[in-house]
Amino acid sequence: MQRITLPKPRLHGQKSLEDLLKIRRSLREFDQARPLKLNEVSQLLWAAQGITDLRGLRTAPSAGALYPLEVHVVVGAVRGLDLGVHRYQVRGHRLAQTQSRDRLEALARAALGQSWVAQAAIVLVISAIYERTTHKYGQRGARYVYMEVGHVSQNLFLQALSLDLKTVVVGAFDDVTVKNALKMDPDEHPLCIMPIGK
Repeated sequence: MQRITLPKPRLHGQKSLEDLLKIRRSLREFDQARPLKLNEVSQLLWAAQGITDLRGLRTAPSAGALYPLEVHVVVGAVRGLDLGVHRYQVRGHRLAQTQSRDRLEALARAALGQSWVAQAAIVLVISAIYERTTHKYGQRGARYVYMEVGHVSQNLFLQALSLDLKTVVVGAFDDVTVKNALKMDPDEHPLCIMPIGK
């Protein structure tokens, strides 16, 4: 299976935060003929969960810095990256391939037949291992996990816009079908699907 060290993320953009907030919209049409570049994927993953501090703190806040979220990259069209499913490894800023076959159609079916999911260059699936947070905070920890996935998805929206990419948050999907399609661990639960493309 493929293992890729991602390009270093850039820390300065061309557009202001205010400009990005003004134009942020959910967009569902993607040009299948235009693949993403590896540095764009790298930038998106850094925005979602990248380390920004020597203590291991990340781009999105997490209750108790426990980081219950995982990010899976389902690849349709990325230069320099094989089709299939890759898991983002935060430490080391790299990807580890977990499946080598196209899973976009399976995700579109899992998303209750929303066919445009399969037209994206990549689909990011954000999942949670609740126990990482609930072991400290009890059942209330689940609420903190939901807050965190909101922070991550907004980071991704803004980063996508800064790269002239389109995205949308998909919450309508069958959890079991997504888990099976991505071969998630039993204690891992999908919370959010974000198709991204040009």
